[in-house]
Amino acid sequence: MTQSDSVPCDAVGRRIIYRDEYGTVRFVGTVPSAPGIWLGIEWDNPERGKHNGTHEGVQYFQCSHPTGGSFIRPQKANFGVDFLTAVRDRYGQEGNQGIQDCRGNPLLWGKKPIEFLGSQDVKQRWFDALLVVSVSGCQVSHVKEEEEISEVCPNIIELDLAKNLLASWDKVAQITRQLRKLEHLDLSQNKLAIISNPVSLSDAFANLKALAIQHNGLTWAQVLECAPMWPVLERAHFASNAISELERPVGVLQSLTLLDLSSNPLADENQLVHIAYLPRLEQLILSNTGLTSLHFDDVQQDGKTAMFPKLKFLAIDKNQISEFSTVNELNKLQSLEQLKFSDYAMVEREKNAKTVRQLIIAKLDRLNVLNKTEISADERKGAELDYRKKFGKDWLKAGGHQDPEKNRPNKEFCAEHPRYQSLIEKFGPPEVSEMEQQKLFALKDQLLVLTIRCPDNPDQKLLEKKLPDSMTIQKVRGLLHRLLKIPGTELKLTYISSKMDVEIDMDNDLKPLSYYSIESGDCILVRW
Repeated sequence: MTQSDSVPCDAVGRRIIYRDEYGTVRFVGTVPSAPGIWLGIEWDNPERGKHNGTHEGVQYFQCSHPTGGSFIRPQKANFGVDFLTAVRDRYGQEGNQGIQDCRGNPLLWGKKPIEFLGSQDVKQRWFDALLVVSVSGCQVSHVKEEEEISEVCPNIIELDLAKNLLASWDKVAQITRQLRKLEHLDLSQNKLAIISNPVSLSDAFANLKALAIQHNGLTWAQVLECAPMWPVLERAHFASNAISELERPVGVLQSLTLLDLSSNPLADENQLVHIAYLPRLEQLILSNTGLTSLHFDDVQQDGKTAMFPKLKFLAIDKNQISEFSTVNELNKLQSLEQLKFSDYAMVEREKNAKTVRQLIIAKLDRLNVLNKTEISADERKGAELDYRKKFGKDWLKAGGHQDPEKNRPNKEFCAEHPRYQSLIEKFGPPEVSEMEQQKLFALKDQLLVLTIRCPDNPDQKLLEKKLPDSMTIQKVRGLLHRLLKIPGTELKLTYISSKMDVEIDMDNDLKPLSYYSIESGDCILVRW
């Protein structure tokens, strides 16, 4: 990749890279205190800069950050390469120069460079066969006017253009307009200027079904401004941007089936109403967005909301949701089948991740998959029976009764346990003996009977210990130090469940055994 010794005529607004730092050219010209031509750069990383575009009291350009700008000489700026050069570098030269990576280094088989052999027709057929192409990080910035992408690699379906030097959407369109079969496009980590009439570029994305624009600093207003370019878009990945406030999409994004807004700083849960009526939306990813709750106020607790009518999959993990009232709200969704929701605040309160899982299953009657694990018929039945017994005494205190004609629990109980009445209809009311038995089992389950094995030291005898599920991993290390005479800090602890042959790390010393859902009969493996 060569660096430019002269300044391109369209340099202002172009993207550059210098010493692995990306930036945008904001100024080309002279600076009185230093002879020659200088480039004023607004760096993506403001720590790379020195000022806001002002030098010795003169404003040469503007930056969004007070230390985001600096001046460099033109010969230090790499303005990137054209698209086909990057493709040839990565997937093989059309000449006999061998196959190279995106930095121009030859790919080797052992110590020998890999070369293309055969006629020009054979080589062209190789490019014709390219369906999935990645030139991520290859410093693509433009298209050569004299070359036709459609003649070299016309059959690309999936294209990764992440982390390049593309400066605007029209530069992207110059590439994609020649790829008529393109359906999947990744433009993450590109700073793309939006043209004044985005819909004029819609022909360049006419068949685009999946788009990733992540780590681009986009707001939702900018997403909606760009959306007319994507007339048939189905899967949109807008994670890790600057989306905080949502607006209702009008006439755009109506074909979306998947929307990923994870790791965006949403202002609050009230923003979701603006996307709640996308008619085809089936998957919504809201992981790590700062949510504290969800609510659908258009219906009563036992009703079904008109919001998100087709939603089958919802991810709300890594948020700050600590109350089961949000889970109750999720049961209002008409079509919800799969949920990703591993909230640590709930685990801390209930002391056991398995208990949290059972409670969620019992509260959501249509759920089939929770945290990527299928819910079997037996697991659902067990969770619902345990739920019925667990809150049986609360039900009685609230006005519940075994006699259906006298069963009138108060509004507070029904709001907190909206499915309880349906579980009584399904299994019958809990008997007093069941509720007492539940209490006895709860006390017994707090002591875990565990096997302790040292797989790398076969001479070490197998140990069996009864440990409280509230015992922290740090204290387990102390116990093993005394038993094995090995410093606790040198011990690596994992465990294998008696129900599945999967080894799971126990790497957080401050968490209790219950945090890892360890049960009686499981085996702790100790290595050092």
